Amino acid sequence: MNPCPCGFHGSPRGECRCSDQQIQRYLGRLSGPLLDRIDMHVEVPGLPAGALLAGEAEEDSATVRARVMAVHARQQARSGLSSHDMPTSRLMEWCPMEAGANALLTRLADRFGLSARVCHRMIRVARTIADLAGQDSLTEAHLGEAFAYRCLQRLLPGKID
Repeated sequence: MNPCPCGFHGSPRGECRCSDQQIQRYLGRLSGPLLDRIDMHVEVPGLPAGALLAGEAEEDSATVRARVMAVHARQQARSGLSSHDMPTSRLMEWCPMEAGANALLTRLADRFGLSARVCHRMIRVARTIADLAGQDSLTEAHLGEAFAYRCLQRLLPGKID
């Protein structure tokens, strides 16, 4: 989705002509229950023309595919399922958290009023992040990264301590 009705909020390619009220009204069209069902909300800035025309990729598709396949194999070996398909009743068994990660999730849930669905989805994303790092238990860094992917900063009423 665009960041605002005109599509230029925060863009170097044009000047946004929307008021703060228009932007909030535009973003308010997305309901909380709908946003709860989206695992990752990631803002992707536009690239300058020079970067697009250079055609240089940081990683080729084969490298990324190999990493994804390794994570998939790790998840299958652990539970026979991908993180997405883990039943919620087994989530904590297959996604052990360090004490700091558990405390961070609790703080985030309390501070931002996260639903149980959002917390479970964040744990699943954090599990995949940990698998990419080759780690067995979830750390604060994994949960923090999952939260960063999970939230649209401009929709949150407060700051993270």
